[in-house]
Amino acid sequence: MAIKQVPCRRSSELTLEEFKDWLKRFDTDKDGRISKQELRRAIRSLGGRYSGWKSGRGVRGADANGNGFIDDAEIENLISFAQRTLGLRIVEF
Repeated sequence: MAIKQVPCRRSSELTLEEFKDWLKRFDTDKDGRISKQELRRAIRSLGGRYSGWKSGRGVRGADANGNGFIDDAEIENLISFAQRTLGLRIVEF
């Protein structure tokens, strides 16, 4: 899947903070965690077709404690997933 547009820049490169800020916009219940449904909405906001199965796979791949959500401590795992499967490049500036 190709990303058509990244919300903070015209390229597919984001800083770690930009990625976190972008992702937090989809935390609709404001619990500080990203669910499978919230991750799906985030990816779809970029114009990508993203199934519930794929978003579940993304959450499971990033969810170190097995609670079914991605929290701040697991963001690094989600970044690895985003770089591998979504074509995003997360940089440390």
